[in-house]
Amino acid sequence: MKKNIVVVIIISSILIMHSLAAAEDITYSSHIKKIFDSKCTACHGSDTPEHAEFKKDKEKYKALSKGMRMDTYPHLIQYIGWPDTGAVMRRLDDGKNTVNGKPGNMYEYLGSDENERQANLNLFKKWIGNWTLKRWNDAKKEDIEGMHVKY
Repeated sequence: MKKNIVVVIIISSILIMHSLAAAEDITYSSHIKKIFDSKCTACHGSDTPEHAEFKKDKEKYKALSKGMRMDTYPHLIQYIGWPDTGAVMRRLDDGKNTVNGKPGNMYEYLGSDENERQANLNLFKKWIGNWTLKRWNDAKKEDIEGMHVKY
């Protein structure tokens, strides 16, 4: 009888620890910033143009391998929610959410191999919540409300 109780306690403890680990909140400051700093700031760092400036002369910045600035939380979420809704998702997507199966143009930079890319993509997906490829004009209220992007 005592042996059964001990086994039940051990199994219950393992399940509780597993569910707590699975329920860990993915946040910008604890998870996403690390990935972004190591994989994205060379082209989207503090020395890159703001959204409006980039839009004025997109070809110039592309020739310099410079994208829009996304190195801070406020900068990055502009490309998730508004004004450029879904931009991060469209560019980081692995193609499994598209009709043609083609990955986004930044997917390859998420890691040095497919396993690392998938692991980093999954963290982004968990952080964002509702992984929509829709643009602002196509997004519904539910699409936007399903985004978490915790700091």
